[in-house]
Amino acid sequence: MRNAIAFVRNEPGLFVGICTAVLWFLNGTTWVADLSHPGWAAFLFSWLFISILWLAFGVVRHADALAIRLGEPYGTIVLTLAVIGIEVAMIAAVSLSGKAHPGLARDTMFSVVMIVLTGMLGGTLLAGGLRHNRQEYNLSGANAYLGVLVPLCVLTLIVPRFTQSAPGGNVSPLQAAFLLITSAGLYVTFLLVQTGSQAAYFLSPTNVAPDHDEPPYATTTHAALLVLTMLPVVFLAKNLGKLVDHGIHTLNAPPALGGFLVAILVLSPEGLSALRAAINNRLQRTINILLGSATSTIGMTVPVVLAIGFFSGRTLELGLEPTDIAMLTLTLFTSVITLGTGKTTLLQGVVHLILFAAYVMLIFDG
Repeated sequence: MRNAIAFVRNEPGLFVGICTAVLWFLNGTTWVADLSHPGWAAFLFSWLFISILWLAFGVVRHADALAIRLGEPYGTIVLTLAVIGIEVAMIAAVSLSGKAHPGLARDTMFSVVMIVLTGMLGGTLLAGGLRHNRQEYNLSGANAYLGVLVPLCVLTLIVPRFTQSAPGGNVSPLQAAFLLITSAGLYVTFLLVQTGSQAAYFLSPTNVAPDHDEPPYATTTHAALLVLTMLPVVFLAKNLGKLVDHGIHTLNAPPALGGFLVAILVLSPEGLSALRAAINNRLQRTINILLGSATSTIGMTVPVVLAIGFFSGRTLELGLEPTDIAMLTLTLFTSVITLGTGKTTLLQGVVHLILFAAYVMLIFDG
């Protein structure tokens, strides 16, 4: 009994997530049957949003513990795969649960890339620059990330808008097969290189003292709790997707807002980890987390959603609108310049935050 009470105290997010999942499994269909009352719909959305966010923080906490035990770059890989795994699971759950917006995956991937490369990168560079003036990272590692991220973004989010074989940014069966194989193959190759012959590219060029405490559990326990914490998210995501769709329809909000909310929900805990690392002058870990998230988003999401499209027969729209293409191109170009020297300053952080503000503004006035 005491052990159970101690576990609940140590893992409150997991306990709340499991209880929420059980309650929604028993009553969810009834609760979402009538969302005509705004207060009731807002309550359900807030409940699910907070529960999933709490679970996401738990996932990041256990992933951080594994990062400490495994060391770099393996620790950051576990963290980014866990967080982006939540995103992929949410997209898959919503896509298979009924009528899903055909551009949901595209909007979410675009939102993740933009939030990471503008808002989060800008915020961490600004915070780190204010405290440490100039910070250093391994240029080879940043170039490796961008060398994979740029072609993945262009091939999956830009090229489909200009091809003629499928209308309106959709992908033809041949394009879908090509993108599924190449995106998965390139990302797996990148992971093999990151953990193999070029692992040193993703380590800090300077010796930085660790800023963490010893993890409370054994490595296997943290791994098991990480998986267990992710499971309720998959179930709850389907219901959250219904509420987001209802809210967007009721408020006549732009469809891209759904992808933005999913991205914010998934990335918030990881963004705090990156910010904490930058403040503690561990910019290499910040770079690994942020660029790893953006790269993993494309490398993991595209194969999954394309596979869902193949087996379910659902229409999938990947090509961005012209305004979004301009913003993505500008962001990638600016990121290549910012991360092209091995050193960063707060001025670069301000530039990226301005791009983030423009991105958010264009969601509502594009």
